Amino acid sequence: MKRLKLGLPAGSLQESALEIFKKAGYNISIGERSYYPYIDDEEIECVLIRAQEISKYVADGILDAGLTGKDWIVETGIEVEEVAELAFSKRGLRPVRLVLAVPHDSEIDAVADLEGKRVATELVETTKRYLKEKGVSATVLFSWGATEVKPPLLADAIAELTETGRSLKANHLREIETILVSTPRMIMNSASRKDPWKKKKVDHIVTLLKGALLAEQKVMLKMNVHCDNLGRVTALLPALRKPTVSALSEDQWVAVESVVEERAVRDLIYRLKEAGAEGIVEFPLNKIIP
Repeated sequence: MKRLKLGLPAGSLQESALEIFKKAGYNISIGERSYYPYIDDEEIECVLIRAQEISKYVADGILDAGLTGKDWIVETGIEVEEVAELAFSKRGLRPVRLVLAVPHDSEIDAVADLEGKRVATELVETTKRYLKEKGVSATVLFSWGATEVKPPLLADAIAELTETGRSLKANHLREIETILVSTPRMIMNSASRKDPWKKKKVDHIVTLLKGALLAEQKVMLKMNVHCDNLGRVTALLPALRKPTVSALSEDQWVAVESVVEERAVRDLIYRLKEAGAEGIVEFPLNKIIP
């Protein structure tokens, strides 16, 4: 039987990755101290590994494909094929940013002010390249963790990944520049991508993952509408194409269904009711395949 060797990220992205795979239809379970999770697809062999290492193992052909952040693809400089961008993070759908940050009371206000200074970071090569592009000569120090606490004693500034900026603020740091915006990527090595079966398998996984991610931002609204009010109601309903309208057993009444942005529902429901909609029901969605 053909098998696809797939690398999944351990660490900060692990929980989010497993959750989105579950919504896509793949149940993955991890035993205690196990780096080889069970997945309910016998054609896939999963390996749980740190995101920092996935691109290397994919490039070397040890893994056919893997899920890792754009930040680590850039940091390693290893050539892999980026099959798809999958916009999720450890706390939600927002991307992460690699930012330069300094203490609130620091005299450093711009990248140029880092000349001759010390910058602590886990992404050393990315930070070095960025500073070189800006014409700044600084000492870039590898940080083994707890990077936010390094300034001002152990470093003058840090380059750190952040989603919300809350951790930086909690440690009395302020951002001065964004180096890189990163989202998870599905990657493959060129040999695996040229294999028709492996290419098709990964493309199928990506379609389901994208469908699950799209569904996280949307809900289904269903309601009953008298035909006299149908035009006013449908005018309020954005959909992938157009709202679905179907006849009810009661004359002059129809059922209307539409996929809408979840964040819009709070205000939309009241406007729909004012326009004549009745019996409005909201449904969560697992996947949307455009």
